[in-house]
Amino acid sequence: MNKQALAEEILRRFAPLDHASRLLGMHLLEGRAGHVRMSMRVTEAMLNAQQICHGGLIFTLADTSFGYASNSHNQRAVAASCSIEFLAPAQVGDELTAEASEVAHSGRTRIYDVRVTNQREEVIAVFRGKSTTVKGTWIE
Repeated sequence: MNKQALAEEILRRFAPLDHASRLLGMHLLEGRAGHVRMSMRVTEAMLNAQQICHGGLIFTLADTSFGYASNSHNQRAVAASCSIEFLAPAQVGDELTAEASEVAHSGRTRIYDVRVTNQREEVIAVFRGKSTTVKGTWIE
């Protein structure tokens, strides 16, 4: 199995196990080794008291795309640390897209940058995550 086919198969198996992303209406748009794009539409239930999308939910979209990307190499991985910078608010009805890309790899550690944009390509947030591998693979 080539690298692309392997990543697609891992993500196909990974997605049904992720109950939180389904609860929030997230969709996997694209996946390959070290790179994932996911989307989520902002609903009224996602608004905070300021009537904008709750930052924790934007973080969850970015973190989920990071999680998928970091597991796409057929080595189980978990987050070791992450941070986010919010640049603009997301409104009800916005279609948010999180694009996670691997930017560095050394030993058991991988670093990913995630860019969250809306349907107008406006940057809503920028996220950086560090993953570490743990025992196990997705496909033997």
